[in-house]
Amino acid sequence: MFGKTLQIGLVVDDVEAYMKKYNDVYGIGPWTVYDFNKDNISNMTVHGKKEEYTFKVAICFEFHNMQWELIEPTSDNSIYSEFLKEHGPGLHHIALSTENADSKENYEDVMLKMAARGINEIQGGEFALKYTYLDTMKDLGFILEIFNTNEDYDLPASVGTYPSQK
Repeated sequence: MFGKTLQIGLVVDDVEAYMKKYNDVYGIGPWTVYDFNKDNISNMTVHGKKEEYTFKVAICFEFHNMQWELIEPTSDNSIYSEFLKEHGPGLHHIALSTENADSKENYEDVMLKMAARGINEIQGGEFALKYTYLDTMKDLGFILEIFNTNEDYDLPASVGTYPSQK
């Protein structure tokens, strides 16, 4: 049902401090920072209801063939803020590709299979791709994220980098 592992996602309380620590102490970087909100995400949902939420993200696009993502919730109404309140900073999700990530039918097939198993979407939204978080915490110990995208999607404009690029 799934292809390769695409991303490790961590929820943090201070994205700037964490990207500096990951880069300077552990060599995981460089990082590009984005702000996400209703201006660049549509069809936002939380626990099956339409809900606008905001968050800041730092992405290390490739560290040993893996994307790393640090997420700082900037509103109190997302699964990111729920996670931070319950667990503190830490591993939030792992993103896996569907068999053919650029095929809507395969993404939809995975969604149908998950729903049939009682595993529901707990948050989602769309920008140049559709992202879906599935409630797998009890089964897997982390939340599962899947995308419906193609390889040449565009992220919103960056609001910064670390280390700074001159």
